[in-house]
Amino acid sequence: MPVHVTLTTWLITIAVIIGLFVFDFFAHVRKPHAPTLRESGFWSAVFIAIAIVFGLIVFAAWGPTYGGEYFAGYITEKALSVDNLFVFVIIMATFAVPREYQQKVLTIGIVLALVMRGAFIAVGAAAINAYSWVFYLFGIFLIYTAVKLIRDHGEDPQGISENRMVKLARKFLPVHDEYDGDKLVTRIDGRKMVTPMLLALVAIGFTDILFALDSIPAIYGLTDEPYLVFTANAFALMGLRQLFFLIGGLLERLVYLSYGLSIILAFIGVKLVLHALHENTLGWINGGEHVAVPEISTSVSLIVIVGVLVVTTVASLLKTRGAKEPVKR
Repeated sequence: MPVHVTLTTWLITIAVIIGLFVFDFFAHVRKPHAPTLRESGFWSAVFIAIAIVFGLIVFAAWGPTYGGEYFAGYITEKALSVDNLFVFVIIMATFAVPREYQQKVLTIGIVLALVMRGAFIAVGAAAINAYSWVFYLFGIFLIYTAVKLIRDHGEDPQGISENRMVKLARKFLPVHDEYDGDKLVTRIDGRKMVTPMLLALVAIGFTDILFALDSIPAIYGLTDEPYLVFTANAFALMGLRQLFFLIGGLLERLVYLSYGLSIILAFIGVKLVLHALHENTLGWINGGEHVAVPEISTSVSLIVIVGVLVVTTVASLLKTRGAKEPVKR
């Protein structure tokens, strides 16, 4: 039975999430500084704990099925967000963002990402409700993405240096090559100009649109409840800034992460195709009748996702153990 989420529940949830982001900004980001490992580790653990508590509330309120779907979605989105960090590192290096200002870029970029993902989630929910065959498209797209992720292993997946949005911004906006503190716009000889800080934000926002094209279909393969899709995304993005500083040095050791994520995306893609066949309404497939195929349960999905992440992480750390030079992804 579908979860009935009232408007009040939606509004309270969104208010709490906004409140957490506002608290994070004024408590840690407003004053520019480079966070210590201790600070990053503590607050990363706090936000993960909040996500787990919310999952337990879902589990208690709506049962193990939806609780499992939330946790499977959260873990998948968290893993995909770690892959995002590789690109964030490239963006910071490309625009030479000073370390003390990186928190502001990441926080604003993550908020923009959540807003855009909310729009994707709404569109996805509407499409699924109207056309069950959308699951075919989601499944095939995820399988294609998994293959592409392996093929592009070791390359800059989003082509930051060739980011079209950044090129467009440079073409139409007066860009100053130097930073003016953490300002997005500065005034040079009486003329307003944008700083590289704004371009870094544009790059992060644009690349997250591309990431959302992967992550939203992936989580819809684990749950078709928009509320769980949204909250799993929100809590996965929350604390991503702290994670950036916490495991920045560890990222280059996760050499097999792309392979693990490709396996997860392919697995969810197959799960979506099987679900689409089970709910089939397309006339040219089995005469428009449902196809009797096995469906993959949430518990199996959770075991596969966690298992793949553990194996690829351990294998990566063993592979790079004792390495003196940074390992290129």
